[in-house]
Amino acid sequence: MNVHTTVQSHIAITDALAKLYLFLAQSLDRCVSEAARISYPEPEFQSNLASTRAAVLNMLSVNHVVQGKVEQECNRVGSLVTALTDGAAKTGVLDDLKAERAVLKHKTLVLSDLLAVLRAA
Repeated sequence: MNVHTTVQSHIAITDALAKLYLFLAQSLDRCVSEAARISYPEPEFQSNLASTRAAVLNMLSVNHVVQGKVEQECNRVGSLVTALTDGAAKTGVLDDLKAERAVLKHKTLVLSDLLAVLRAA
């Protein structure tokens, strides 16, 4: 694999991860914001989230540790969404949601910056 191909591969993975984290953050936003739910139809949103998740996990199949971490994060977000929609004790779940949302925001920002650097190289 030459350098150009490697850089393109890294760009594709970084872009896919940034999209996944953006979708995960949006799934949390949809739990607390009617406007977020209305602006993006649920079936289309779930389809895009699922396909992006599958693509990322496939790209990360060469590194099972990172793949496992991303899968755990997806599952954690899914559990928070389920807990809120099932009417669990919302105060604690909302605190967890806010914390997870902050982590996703930072990861998305970092990946966005990295993507810009990789594309400029």
